[in-house]
Amino acid sequence: MGVAVARALAREGVDLAMAFRQSRIEAERAVAVAHEAGRQAAAFEADVREPAACARVVDAVVERFGRLDILINMASVYQAKPFDDLTVEDWDRQLDVDLRATWLCARAAVPHMRRTGGGRIVNVADWTAPSGRPRYRELLPYYVAKAGVVALTEGLALELARDQILVNAIAPGPILAPGDMSETQRTAVERATPLGRWGGGEEFASLVLFLVTTDFVTGETIRLDGGRHLR
Repeated sequence: MGVAVARALAREGVDLAMAFRQSRIEAERAVAVAHEAGRQAAAFEADVREPAACARVVDAVVERFGRLDILINMASVYQAKPFDDLTVEDWDRQLDVDLRATWLCARAAVPHMRRTGGGRIVNVADWTAPSGRPRYRELLPYYVAKAGVVALTEGLALELARDQILVNAIAPGPILAPGDMSETQRTAVERATPLGRWGGGEEFASLVLFLVTTDFVTGETIRLDGGRHLR
């Protein structure tokens, strides 16, 4: 999804910076896609669970490009584990990456957005979170973290509205099938989705474009799930 977002934003004239911890290959691919579209782009290694790392990468981006107008928080962990097997480390890792890092990156970016008169923050939740109830077992920390992202999005939107910083979230469902998913599993997801198909990275990127260009939508979490939540 990150590459699709990079491509879409670059085509709209946006210069891009990607932060990565383990996904160097994907980040470099996104940089190449932006360069192909004639835009400046760079990738920065950072562990966004750490406040100093978030501040450092945001400052590096501003130094490199002169300003920061858009922040897209996409870092996430997805690990299924039975309740009885969960450790404190599992819990902390999930909430640190999905929720804490989202706040830390926003905290680092907001002063720069204020200096230029506003900005856009897009967070990534999950299609199950806006429903207010879990759908799957063995994903307790994940569900709690993504529900927290929804709450954080609403709270940030209210806090930052006076600064003209709009904050929204995308709650994706069946966008891209994991590489280790079998054909049978993929088909089952399609059958459970009213639109009967996977969305694809371009759909995610299209919604990002809407949220970074709107001037009057803030505090929303938009499900991008092909109607999956209706069943």
